[in-house]
Amino acid sequence: MEFADTNVLLYAISSDPKEQKKATRANEILSQKDLGLSVQVLQEFYVQATHASRANRLTHEQAIGIVDSLRLFPTQETTVAMVLAAMSTRQRFNISYWDAAILEAARALGCEVVLSEDLNDGQDYAGVRVENPFSAS
Repeated sequence: MEFADTNVLLYAISSDPKEQKKATRANEILSQKDLGLSVQVLQEFYVQATHASRANRLTHEQAIGIVDSLRLFPTQETTVAMVLAAMSTRQRFNISYWDAAILEAARALGCEVVLSEDLNDGQDYAGVRVENPFSAS
C-alpha cells in the first residue's frame, strides 16, 4: 500500500493550467485501490483547499464532500503513540514534525512508500521510502 501526502489531494482538485500534468497524475493516484491517508492529510487538505488566498478555492461544502469521498481509503487516526514516534522521527532525520507525522502515519498503516513532493525523493526513512510522483511532471 502507498500513502498519499496532502499535495496529491490538492493537485487532484487544481484547475491551474500550469498544474494540469500534476492534476492528471494525482487523479491517477487517487484511482488506485491500495492507498492510505491520515487524519492529518485530510485536515491539511481542507485548510488549504478552502483557504481564502487559493485560486478557485473550494467552498466548505465542496471540501467536506471530497473529504467524505476520501473515507473509502484506510485513514490513520492520530494517537499519542504516533505523536511520540513522530517526535522521535523528526529528531532522527532532522525534518519537520509534520513531515515526520506523515511518515509515522504511513508506517502505522503498513505503507512502505509515501507519495509526496515535500520530502527527499528516494530517501528511506527507517523503512518508509518517499517517492515524488510528480518529478516527471
